[in-house]
Amino acid sequence: MRSLQWIGCATTISLAILTIDAAQPQQDPSSTVNRDVPWLPPDAIRLPDKKSQIEMQEQKSKKQSYEIANAARNKQIADDAARLLQLATELKAEVDKTNKETLSLNIIRKADMIEKLAHGVKEKMKLTVF
Repeated sequence: MRSLQWIGCATTISLAILTIDAAQPQQDPSSTVNRDVPWLPPDAIRLPDKKSQIEMQEQKSKKQSYEIANAARNKQIADDAARLLQLATELKAEVDKTNKETLSLNIIRKADMIEKLAHGVKEKMKLTVF
């Protein structure tokens, strides 16, 4: 009688193990997960639709046009700064040649040119787009 109880108990345990094992999903050995590559949801992997592609292209071209405009503006600023240095050097040389009581009209004009050029450089620096 005891042996029948043992056999019944062993059978019950075996059935429980088989049931639990059958309930777990089976992994295909060929589909091993690579932990080095991050998992991405399907929406992140899909190609963008035509409208999204056009929008991305417009953003890219707009960014490129900003970069071209900034490069041109930076070149203008560098050229104007070089011109400012040249005018300031000329102004200093002319001021050094004059005496304390006389200022020539040429010195005043050159000072005005320096002021306008410096103001233009300042405004161009404010316009830089990121």
